[in-house]
Amino acid sequence: MREEVAFMQGVKVILNKKDLSTQKRTDEQRDLAIRQIINSAVVSESVVDIFDAVGLDKPNIGLLSDEFLAQVKNLPEKNLAVELLERLLEGEIKSRFASNVVQEKKFSELLSNVITRYQNRSIETAQVMEELIEMARKFQEAANRGDELGLTEDEIKFYDALATNESAVRELADETLKKIAHELTENLRQNLTVDWSERESVRAKLRLMVKRILRKYKYKYPPDLQDAAVELVLQQAQALGVAWAV
Repeated sequence: MREEVAFMQGVKVILNKKDLSTQKRTDEQRDLAIRQIINSAVVSESVVDIFDAVGLDKPNIGLLSDEFLAQVKNLPEKNLAVELLERLLEGEIKSRFASNVVQEKKFSELLSNVITRYQNRSIETAQVMEELIEMARKFQEAANRGDELGLTEDEIKFYDALATNESAVRELADETLKKIAHELTENLRQNLTVDWSERESVRAKLRLMVKRILRKYKYKYPPDLQDAAVELVLQQAQALGVAWAV
């Protein structure tokens, strides 16, 4: 029933559009407009010219693509555009980085910081739009890093955990970090049990295993950073543990 739903939402947007340039949207109208933009962005065929009702003219676009971001940037109602980008980024962070401890924390903090400054009137609407669009582009780059580095979805999560400290990245060759990430993924996957995070004896065993892997390579992981890296790796393993155990 997607086409019928899209049509009815489009009709409602148009009926509610009366002179929106001079009147503020109600919460319901704003929510409807945002849903309409998002729905139209993921529908493969245009049933009705719904985009015209919200100021966008191309229905066949991908969320957070350069084309879509450019159109959102040009929306006449900047406050609506800001809220749309906030919701999109928040949703994408939760869905794409739900099990990536490092990236989820990084982008959640970035988004929270920008929105807080915007709400406190520390930055103007135009500036927050620029920052959110730039964040969306960085988000896309981060989401595609696994393919670029030749790592699986699980391996890139451990790679991020290892590379979170800049001095470790400087001291270790990138290929070494990738090898460590691969070995961590394989060993942790084989040794995790359903209740491992609740059993200190098992956690201690896994902690020692991670330390041995970090020390194994010719260019050793910086000793002064190992403890923090081990704990972050175990946090990442815990985020993946349920799926792995199943």
